[in-house]
This record gives sequence, C-alpha cells and structure tokens, in this order.
Amino acid sequence: MAKKMYDVNINRNFCKKCGICYWICPTKTIVKGELGRPEIPDQDKCIGCLMCENACPDFAIDVSERKAVKENV
Repeated sequence: MAKKMYDVNINRNFCKKCGICYWICPTKTIVKGELGRPEIPDQDKCIGCLMCENACPDFAIDVSERKAVKENV
C-alpha cells in the first residue's frame, strides 16, 4: 500500500505571519521564509497530522490528501 501524500495550502490573504505553523510542524514541512512568511519547500514531507491547520488562528492553512494516481505497469 502506498504512503498517503498531502498538500499544504496557505491562504496568503488570511495569513498574518505569526509563525505558529512552522513552530509546531513536526516534519518542518512549513518553514520560516523571508520576513517571517511561512514557506513550503517540499510538500512531500507532510504527514497529514493537521497540527498546523488546527493551530492557525487565522484559518489560513488547509491540508488535504492528494488523490492517488494509478500507474499502469
């Protein structure tokens, strides 16, 4: 069975750059970028724990499971 993959989306219109998301992320999928802006350099590191989504005071983060792509072998 394949590992589940997740996409982390940050709504830049809602985000106030408080830093909670990159402070709480256990896999460092979200990291501190320029001027404290949260950045996601590698989506594949996300384990789907939803800690960032639940902790965000601005409701700016959405974590969703990627749809499985079937490979024809």
